[in-house]
Amino acid sequence: MSSPPPVRAGGTRRWTLVPLVVLLGLLASALAAAFTGAAAPLEAGLNSAGAGVRWALPLLRAAHDVAAALTVGALLFGAMLVPGKTRRATEGLDEPRRAAAYRIATLSGFAWALLAVVIVVLQFADLAGMPLSAPGFGASFAATVWAIEPLRIGLLTAGAAVVAASGASLARSRWTGVWLLAIALFGVVVLGLAGHAGGSADHETAVNALAAHLLSAAVWVGGLLALVLLRGRLGRSLGVVVRRYSLVALWCFAALGISGVMAASTRLASVAELVTTRYGILLTIKIVAFLLLGVAGWWHRQSTIGRIDGALSSGDSTARPFLRLAVSETLLMGITFGVATALARSAPPVPETVPNPSIVLALTGFPAPPAPTALSWVTTWRFEYLFLTAGLLAVGLYLAGVVRLRRRGVRWPVSRTINWVVGWLVFIWATNGYLGVYGRVAFSWHMTLHMIEAMLIPIFLVLGAPVTLALRSLKPRKDGTVGPRELILGIIHSRYVRVVGNPIFAGAFFFMSLVVFYWTDLFYLALTTHTGHVLMTVHFILAGYFFAWVLVGVDPGPKKWGPALRLVVLFATISFHAFFGVAIIGGESILAPQFFTTIHLPWITDPLADQRLGGSIAWAVGELPSLALALIVAVQWARSDRAETKRRDRQADRDGEAELAAYNARLAALARHDQRHSTPSS
Repeated sequence: MSSPPPVRAGGTRRWTLVPLVVLLGLLASALAAAFTGAAAPLEAGLNSAGAGVRWALPLLRAAHDVAAALTVGALLFGAMLVPGKTRRATEGLDEPRRAAAYRIATLSGFAWALLAVVIVVLQFADLAGMPLSAPGFGASFAATVWAIEPLRIGLLTAGAAVVAASGASLARSRWTGVWLLAIALFGVVVLGLAGHAGGSADHETAVNALAAHLLSAAVWVGGLLALVLLRGRLGRSLGVVVRRYSLVALWCFAALGISGVMAASTRLASVAELVTTRYGILLTIKIVAFLLLGVAGWWHRQSTIGRIDGALSSGDSTARPFLRLAVSETLLMGITFGVATALARSAPPVPETVPNPSIVLALTGFPAPPAPTALSWVTTWRFEYLFLTAGLLAVGLYLAGVVRLRRRGVRWPVSRTINWVVGWLVFIWATNGYLGVYGRVAFSWHMTLHMIEAMLIPIFLVLGAPVTLALRSLKPRKDGTVGPRELILGIIHSRYVRVVGNPIFAGAFFFMSLVVFYWTDLFYLALTTHTGHVLMTVHFILAGYFFAWVLVGVDPGPKKWGPALRLVVLFATISFHAFFGVAIIGGESILAPQFFTTIHLPWITDPLADQRLGGSIAWAVGELPSLALALIVAVQWARSDRAETKRRDRQADRDGEAELAAYNARLAALARHDQRHSTPSS
């Protein structure tokens, strides 16, 4: 049996890849910045922080992005992809391969945090037009850094990097790595809000596209870097790790391509600008690099991956072409990162802001819709690509799971499939259609959207039993690593789900979140910011899903309460929900007044009357889904009683009604006992 490749032989050479990738990224960033004029001097009369700051920003951003990607990739490998030499070693706390991945994440994570802080300081200098040596620079920075959105996001990213790096330095288990990976991914995603796409005229599409672009690029590039750095420790596990990463890279490639097209559509007026403008030419270079990386990935899957296991068993060098191709891909990715950071500071052909926007456009990012008509329910659409993609992906993955079960000869109830598909179709219509448009500017339509998202859609989704389908269709990992199936099992058996799976907590959370949301500034943030709107939608869906799940869900989880107790919780929650509607109807002040009293829509003459109409909708329309939940609980109760009766009948047939005979014998014994001890009457 041949021994695994030695750890030390190529370790130093592999570590030189990281500074080489950074160097290529810096070079590409400098050339791209010079080409687009991103670091050119400002116009006369404008304050400038100096050429050093202008040039340092794109260069440091390239190094920052590589460090962030490597942190994400190392945590992904350590937590979910790399097994130990045995299953017991994989599940142990001191597995050396996982420890090596966490050490990489620690080093790159602290570098990421340091670069993020330096970039925040330089960004402030650039925005304020103050050199770093200017008197009062430190005081001005401390006083305003949190108030400026790009700087605030930079600090959030730095905080996420510090937490991820600090946690990785102490982490031992895989589940700790999973949580740290989630924190690192958050630090990457929020960067989408700080890019120049965040100021685009098509703000929501630009932000969604940039966030997906950054996330998929970080996982793809960081994963490949981590694979090359950990390759010497993988030994005979190289084949299975490469196959797992290849699947992840394929998803990232698709997400990167789709998000890239979406982002380009907000920055270019026509395809011709790809070759007629400097911004477009650099974008074309990115596209060419992206296609080359796709070809390299295809070659991996077709040629080298399938031969790795045999190469390791026979001791030949077939795995070396794979390593050379992986290194070439990584270097190409470094160049692409550099070009991307320069583009982020370059002005695209399409202006990023709309001149003289209306009040509605300035507050919401969209023009004011016309007065609604009867046909508006079916003719009004404004595609919100994040929610559209989420809905289509949820349906596609569910149907893929059903098809996989059928190929195994396992039947899946058609009613569950119909419920799941209908739920997501309603979600797509609600978020992209009529309610998604008018719910952003009118309280009554917003409340209708809320009722559908929180009380109607979750019922369909819960009855689709997605967790059960996933557990049956996904293949379990037999080497002790955390795959999608293990991740789902870990979540449903976690302490968090035990808490939210308590009907009292789910009902209280469902109601109290209404109070907290509508009577605080969270409502205003949801109306005026894309992040607030997304978080509001996710919260409504999740709160409603957990509430419906504890009442009528069939998926595995904490032990369910009896039907009678669940009905008590449901009726109590309905009462509180009715009180919420009545409170809005009787309110004398406008919720989120700085929004609804400012937009002045001509077809809403009285915002307070519209708000009271919304309260009536919450009171009346919200009761219908509650009635449906009560009926479903009652039906499940009746079915469980019938099933228990049938079970007892079958048991009686098998044992000759032994249970009934034992019950009668006990009654007879009690009667004889009472007769012996009774006092004779006088």
